Amino acid sequence: MASNPVLILNEIDFPIQHTVADGTGIEKGTFCKLTDPDTAVAADTRGQACAGFNATEKIASDGVTKLGFVKRAKIRALLSGSATVGDFLCLEGNDDQLIIVNDSGQHIVAQALETGTDGETIKCYFDLAYGLSDNVVQI
Repeated sequence: MASNPVLILNEIDFPIQHTVADGTGIEKGTFCKLTDPDTAVAADTRGQACAGFNATEKIASDGVTKLGFVKRAKIRALLSGSATVGDFLCLEGNDDQLIIVNDSGQHIVAQALETGTDGETIKCYFDLAYGLSDNVVQI
């Protein structure tokens, strides 16, 4: 679970629902990956397709199988490695960190709004439109 959940500064759109496993708990503000079919689980691989981050906490075995995920917002998020203002970011592989995009096939999910170093929480513009097929990094 996310030990450093995302902090929303300005939410731009309404959360969009995805299926989640009833038996799984997901802390509010956890970056989640998108799996087939239309299912969100905690992120665990660098650069993967992103479902967003959850807008509410999901308690394990509470009967809930749909959860809202934020797709666009100005946020504060934990940085893995260093980034400069304007850098594009992807999921780091943990469920609570972003990292600068530097490999082919990584899905862009945010842009740094300030410069930061490893372990620092920085402001970002989070927008899953960055991760559309035209915005998957090709190096």
